[in-house]
Amino acid sequence: MINGIGLLIIMGCVFGSFIISGGKMDIVLHALPHEMMAIGGAAVGAFLVANSMHTVKLAGKGLGRSFKGPRWTTELYRDLLSMLFILFTTFKKKGATGIEPHIDNPEESAIFSRYPKILADHHLIEFVCDYVRMMTVSFDDPNQLAEAMEADIERHHHEEMAPQHALQSMADGLPAIGIVAAVLGVIKTMASIDQPTEILGAMIGGALVGTFLGVLLSYCLVGPLASKLAEVIEEDSKPYTIVKAAIVAYAQGVPIQVATEIARRLTPSAHAPSFQQLETALDEAKNDINAIAA
Repeated sequence: MINGIGLLIIMGCVFGSFIISGGKMDIVLHALPHEMMAIGGAAVGAFLVANSMHTVKLAGKGLGRSFKGPRWTTELYRDLLSMLFILFTTFKKKGATGIEPHIDNPEESAIFSRYPKILADHHLIEFVCDYVRMMTVSFDDPNQLAEAMEADIERHHHEEMAPQHALQSMADGLPAIGIVAAVLGVIKTMASIDQPTEILGAMIGGALVGTFLGVLLSYCLVGPLASKLAEVIEEDSKPYTIVKAAIVAYAQGVPIQVATEIARRLTPSAHAPSFQQLETALDEAKNDINAIAA
């Protein structure tokens, strides 16, 4: 929603100021199709040359993510903390044999299935299961566990940022591609140097539309979308840090409720459940544990 409003403001103010100042839109509209073909085609072609098909597909999805915004809400963070609380409590009460069926097959787990929106995030669920499984095989040195989790988070974040870097590179190159289109327009104009001044002026104006489009697309469209995607990726990577804090605290022997509270304090301020909200959620989680045990 906010992206659409921003784009409307950009287009309205840029072209509105041009029209109000006496600019002739017919020159821009006449040059727009072929200039856009040159700039857009060159940008897309360079993008395909510079990136793997996997990155190209992720970039397409990334554009959608930049419009949708971060997926994690206060409710999801609360559910994540509750889920971790149930996992740790089950692990403590039933040991490795009690927790293994849940982490070996989370899709059929009575714990994970209570939180379908979190279960849909396959990377995060795999991350949780892998490190809970490590604790079941006596890999419970908190320092080694923290280092392994940090390396895993860093790798995942690097992979997630690949499409953002690709889009940002495209944004950085668009002004230069606009100059290429403008130079072609100047070459075309020079071939018609014997024409009247008004015709030459229109041709030069059309050529400059290429430079204008390259700069506009770079700084008012692709660049901002790439920046928004980076923000979304950063926001959606927070759950990994929260899971890490909770698991490491539990491995250190911290009481389960305290480990959950430590994790709560790492949730983004805009979406962090309050202490009372978490208490209420954990009370409900205790009932869930009793239902699972039954």
